[in-house]
Formats: sequence, structure tokens, C-alpha cells
Amino acid sequence: MPQPKLTRLELRIMEQLWKRGQASIREIQEAFPTPRRPAYTTIQTTVYRLEAKRAVRRVRKVGNFHVFEASLSRGAAERRLVDDLLALFGGSAQPVMARLVETGKLTLEDVREAEKALRELEKKGKPQ
Repeated sequence: MPQPKLTRLELRIMEQLWKRGQASIREIQEAFPTPRRPAYTTIQTTVYRLEAKRAVRRVRKVGNFHVFEASLSRGAAERRLVDDLLALFGGSAQPVMARLVETGKLTLEDVREAEKALRELEKKGKPQ
């Protein structure tokens, strides 16, 4: 089954669930910074959309509210985001890497780690 595409707000909600493990809609909403905190109903609607996308699931009911947990892993969400980003560049990582270098967001240490990962893939015989 393909991984769902997540909006920014959905990703922010998922971040709370990955961090906490389980949370109610109120707990998720209260984790947002006060000045720009989305309304409870906005979080509620978004959590229900995440549930429809099978990114979250209800784990139990306490009183009149439900507790949710992530059913989509952080790794799966990250893979989908990276795949979508690369698709914008025709599948080539080179323009993305060049932009990261230009902005100073890609360090020499990052490059060394990438080289190390490539060497490990090569040892395992996986294509690059």
C-alpha cells in the first residue's frame, strides 16, 4: 500500500504522536505553541483525516475522548517526502544537493556520512 501524502499540519500532528507515543486530540492541540495554536476542531478534523489515510489509529476510549497513536512510521513519512521532493527535480538528487550546499545546510560532515552510507550499500551489493 502506498504511503499517504501528508500536509504540513498533518506532519506536525504526526510529530507529536511520534514523540509521545499516544495522545488525545486535546493533548496534541495543547502541544502547539500558544500564539499560533490551531483550534481544537481543526486538530480534530485533521486527526480524523489522518485516520482515514491510515496514518493514525484509535487505541482506546477514555470517557468521551479517544487516544490515538501513529500507525505510519517516521521513516515511512520521511521516505515519502524525499521521494516527492526528488520527483520535483526529475528524480535527480544533484540539484537538491547543490541547493543545500549553496544555503550552507549541507556540511562536510553530512557529505562524509553520505559517503559512508554509500560505501555500506556498495558492500551489500545494492544499486545506488
